[in-house]
Amino acid sequence: MGIQWYALRSKPHKENALWQHVISLGFEVFYPRLRVHPINPRSRKIKPYFPGYLFIHVDLDSCGLSTFQWMTHAIGIVSFGGEPAAVPDTLIIALKKRIQEIQDAGGELFEQLHSGDKISIESGPFRGYEAIFDTRISGTERVRVLLRLLSDQYIPLELDASNISKKIT
Repeated sequence: MGIQWYALRSKPHKENALWQHVISLGFEVFYPRLRVHPINPRSRKIKPYFPGYLFIHVDLDSCGLSTFQWMTHAIGIVSFGGEPAAVPDTLIIALKKRIQEIQDAGGELFEQLHSGDKISIESGPFRGYEAIFDTRISGTERVRVLLRLLSDQYIPLELDASNISKKIT
């Protein structure tokens, strides 16, 4: 098989403990996380991008599948038909790039946006329109913007946070 990436499932809410354990054993691991801005200030400020999963870069022929099946805090490697499913290198590279883009933008929910800010809609059916940022929708990666169409009235519209960018004036 050679060295490949695999998705390793963790027990619920044990991703961080599993990540630390896998690192302590000397394996290469990719644990995508995002900085978030929770409503409750005591909530976690960093959360997994894929809750319950992290990615390991190993040669299963040399270390053995059972190493991960019985590891503390792990459920096992994602398999189909009893065969471990390799994750393509290109997907891991794309994920790392996307996580970096989100972090560069200020985290999962764009920290620099405040109610009343002008934004541009970058993708979706309203691509190219300008709107006014209204609010983040709690518990999701969505935002509400106010879109002005033909009349002088603004229409509230919910979008994925990744579909908008702050308009630079």
